[in-house]
Amino acid sequence: MKQLIISILILFIPHFGIAQQTVISGKVRDNATKEALPYATVTIQDNASKTIITGITDNNGLLRLEANLTNTITILLSYTGYQNYTRTLEITSEKSKIELGTIDLIPDAVQLKAVEITSEKSNISLKLDKKVFEVGKDILSQNGSAHDVLNGVPSVAVSPAGAISLRGNNNVLVLINGRQSGLTQNNALDQIAADQIERIEVITNPSSRYDAAGSAGIINIILKKNKKSGFSGQVRLVAGSPNDSRLNPSINYKSDKINIFSNFSIRSSDYEGLYTTNQSTNTNGTANFMDRVQNEDRHDDGKLLYLGADYYINEHQTITAAFLKNATHDNDKTDLFYNYRSNPNSSTPDSLLTRHGKSLEKRDYSQFEFNYTRTFEQKAKKWTIDVQYDWWNSDKKWDLSTQRSLPDPVVYPGIRTRSIGNSRDFLAKSDFIQPIDSVSTLEFGIKTEIRKVSSDYLAEEQQDDNWAIYQNIDNDLNYNETITGAYTQFSDKIKAFSYMLGFRAEFTDITIKDLNNTYNEQKKYNKLFPTVNLSYKLNASTLQVNYSKRIRRPSLYALYPFNEVTDLNAQYIGNPDLNPSYTDAFEMAFLKTWKTFTLNPSVYYQYEKNYIQDFTFRQDDIFLTMPININYEIRRGIELSTLYNPLKWLQINAEMNFYHFKQKGNYMEKDLDYSSNNLTGRLSTQIKLPSKFSFQGRYNFLGAKRDAQTTNEALQSIDFGLSKLLLKDKATIVFDVTNAFNLRQIKNTTTGSDYVINNNIIPNAARYRLSFVYRFNLTDPKVIRQAKDANRN
Repeated sequence: MKQLIISILILFIPHFGIAQQTVISGKVRDNATKEALPYATVTIQDNASKTIITGITDNNGLLRLEANLTNTITILLSYTGYQNYTRTLEITSEKSKIELGTIDLIPDAVQLKAVEITSEKSNISLKLDKKVFEVGKDILSQNGSAHDVLNGVPSVAVSPAGAISLRGNNNVLVLINGRQSGLTQNNALDQIAADQIERIEVITNPSSRYDAAGSAGIINIILKKNKKSGFSGQVRLVAGSPNDSRLNPSINYKSDKINIFSNFSIRSSDYEGLYTTNQSTNTNGTANFMDRVQNEDRHDDGKLLYLGADYYINEHQTITAAFLKNATHDNDKTDLFYNYRSNPNSSTPDSLLTRHGKSLEKRDYSQFEFNYTRTFEQKAKKWTIDVQYDWWNSDKKWDLSTQRSLPDPVVYPGIRTRSIGNSRDFLAKSDFIQPIDSVSTLEFGIKTEIRKVSSDYLAEEQQDDNWAIYQNIDNDLNYNETITGAYTQFSDKIKAFSYMLGFRAEFTDITIKDLNNTYNEQKKYNKLFPTVNLSYKLNASTLQVNYSKRIRRPSLYALYPFNEVTDLNAQYIGNPDLNPSYTDAFEMAFLKTWKTFTLNPSVYYQYEKNYIQDFTFRQDDIFLTMPININYEIRRGIELSTLYNPLKWLQINAEMNFYHFKQKGNYMEKDLDYSSNNLTGRLSTQIKLPSKFSFQGRYNFLGAKRDAQTTNEALQSIDFGLSKLLLKDKATIVFDVTNAFNLRQIKNTTTGSDYVINNNIIPNAARYRLSFVYRFNLTDPKVIRQAKDANRN
């Protein structure tokens, strides 16, 4: 009898609608490119269209929802730019787990042409662990270089001099295709055409799989690789004023066994700069004043080639080989005018000097990279090997002529300098991902990097028909760096809670030695770098708490004791005694996605020991600036990023970063303790207009910033662009303006016990550019669905 009652209950329970715990899983991807779609919205409704639970897919496009379900349910999937997906399921007692398999979302018909043209989605994607900036649909990035692209990325800013900062912190690690590159180490990103960049990833609190360098985080620049089958490509022509001429062709081929990708760039650019300085000094009670005006005319020629191929050995094994070549030839001219006075109110100068400088520099950088990827039958299990070797050479010459017109005409001896440098860098790494079960994963890897740099710097002064060493500047420096690292991390998920714990060990050995044995330093840093990543997902919201320990190693430029002598009044020199700084970084981030609005606030705290900052002092009436270590810096901040798509033709992105910092330290008996606040912001909008026109405008704001020596005034700039599709959407014409109205002017004041220096710097004038791009693909778009993805992103 008891058995009969149980059988009756089993038979009739489903029909009475008694709920049961059911797990629904699957994967969401793009129907054409087969790329995973992260953070797609998933909604489950009952037979009365009432929402039971809502969630989002993870970084790999995977969905997993648990809920008490009964009878008939409806699953709804939505993603910006794609058609909604609907599926109805019957829940039975026999099914406690439902596998939906792979769901391919189809691009929205209204946006289909734009998607086919750019192969991009929305230009900004706010994700929990990183922000992704898609270059293809950003009008203001298309005509310029990597610097133009980075200036549009959330949380990132590029100074007119090319210094990159993240959340106002310039201690950021910049990668290309996930690896370090000489193009980032030598401030040569301006050589990379924006058209060759697919996307930018900003990771503010990296896990242990990444290098520990960069206390502010990591910026990863992903170069384009072919994703279409058959032959495809495009050609872009750019013309600008001041001169900015570029030719960027790319031709690609892809089949089931091989994917060949290539990008080429030729450019010729002019830059006009204006620098003014007003300076007052007090020497033994005597006041002196100096006004300086520097006009700069820089001309750069550059060529860049990126060529590579993926070869699919079989379903589970792929190899990639690629070669990058970048060569530049710079021709710079600068004129400096010095006005010296003992009376600030006098209209007649005590002395007038003029210096004319001409510089020629040749640089070439080459990089070879190799990747082997092995996947397995077990889902997500993967083994990769990466090898990279790069080498660069540089040769820079300065010729300086100086003369005085007041009080008496004097022609001073000519000065010439020459700096010859080269580098060899070898990198090898291997990573392995081992899933333990459906939700937990163990990952580990090793890496070694060996870098050798030599630099020969000589300054000479003309004496009749001969040349003699100037200011004892004659040295040959050798810099050797070896960094060996290993990491392991474990990730798991308990219902809506996920965590990832990791440790990274890095062993650093650096030697810097000159030919005359004036400098012979060896530094060793052995350190453990733990990371903690915790996240909790609730419907369409995610909360994450992160911690990581990071290191800032002094660059060769910061260690190198010699520098240019172009300016009579000021020089920048390196500090061979500089030590690394260590940062403990904490961050709490929140991500909430609605149908048309995304909200991403975060708060962060950073404690950096042995903080590195620049210090200015007087020596023999010359102002020297060099990097030094102070005790620490504490930084607390709040950041807010929003993305609003109220209409299909309108997108608005706004961001704000406010932080307070406190610095403590002293150097040369000067107290450098200081605390202050800083605010940065950016507002960008994209509008799709009739007749296939698109408009984009961007406003950038950098608030006033101070430390113990220098005060920088607020900085702002405006950029805007207009584009139009032509020739049946196979071509685009773009007009853009950067630094409109010449608003981007750097104004700062440096104060010492016996001096005050005021600077007004306009390194780049407003630039106007016009470009034309033509795209071609000789293969039926339907075949794209059959092509495999490339080996790496």
